[in-house]
Amino acid sequence: MVPKIINGGNHSDTRGTVRFNNSFDATAIKKIYLIENKETTFVRGWQGHRTEQRWFSVLQGSFKIELIAIDNWENPSKGLKSLSFIVNAETLDVLHVPQGYVSSIQALKEGAKLLVMADYMLGEIQDEYRFDIDYFK
Repeated sequence: MVPKIINGGNHSDTRGTVRFNNSFDATAIKKIYLIENKETTFVRGWQGHRTEQRWFSVLQGSFKIELIAIDNWENPSKGLKSLSFIVNAETLDVLHVPQGYVSSIQALKEGAKLLVMADYMLGEIQDEYRFDIDYFK
């Protein structure tokens, strides 16, 4: 499975704006949390999961999210290629990150807020992997 954007949309009229995502199935979601990076120059990463899936949706502003499929969790190759996504709050798009990927996350606007959803509860499995931000360069 590969990462993909699940497109949302918006509708505006005299009452205001509704942002929606009628294509996103949230059945598997067990945990949610919110990320707000302190500065737009800060890049949070590399962190990922062998088993857990993630879904990212921007509630305010925009984020650059880079993903790398890991070839060996104990000693990943350093030259792995990344996939880059820009996700913004305008249409409530959802970026699905299947199991097997690490991510780096950078806010592109001050005050940006990223909703993260996962398919395992905190502590349900031991599946968190972290690598230095310069590891894959």
